Amino acid sequence: MPRPDRSTKPTDARAAKVAQIQKASRSAERTRGALIWGVAALVVAAIVGSVAFVIIRESPATADLSAVTVSENTGGDHRTTPIDYDSAVPAGGPHHPAWWNCGVYSEPVRTEHAVHSLEHGAVWLSYRPDLPADQVALLEELGDEDYMLVSPVEDQESPVIATAWDHQLSLDSAEEKTLKAFIREYKQGPQTPEPGAACTGGTDVSLVAGS
Repeated sequence: MPRPDRSTKPTDARAAKVAQIQKASRSAERTRGALIWGVAALVVAAIVGSVAFVIIRESPATADLSAVTVSENTGGDHRTTPIDYDSAVPAGGPHHPAWWNCGVYSEPVRTEHAVHSLEHGAVWLSYRPDLPADQVALLEELGDEDYMLVSPVEDQESPVIATAWDHQLSLDSAEEKTLKAFIREYKQGPQTPEPGAACTGGTDVSLVAGS
């Protein structure tokens, strides 16, 4: 009489054991993968959060502009004769019919023309002639944009003055972040009497009568 085949039971047991081990291994791999991705996500989130914090903290938009002085001037008052302004750098008022071409100038510009540029939405960065060269370079870099005017002004009181129509900010340094905030806020800003009017095609020589 043939003997019964008993080899299937050990084989089935071994197969079950292997399957159990493989299942446990796959589960462990999934757990490790989830942990790795979780840690990676936390690291990325921390980095992104830190970068965002630095950007927000250093953004010109967050700078305090409470030191900006505000005046009230009416646009469109054109005169061809010399004008006696109340300050070396006026933030508006009567002006020559020709605006000064925006750009960077190493010599003083005629105020009557520069004020007209403000009426068109320009920001005028003026500085004392004794401002250190590295500070002047910073202003010139900021002035390398549309609707920016940079020039020295002989008699201004502060080392640096940022001026838009009806708005002005006096500064001790060209490095202050409020300077960029001022430009962002007021260049072609809502205070502009003639937004979008040209800041080129005007003049870069004085046309004031008797000058």
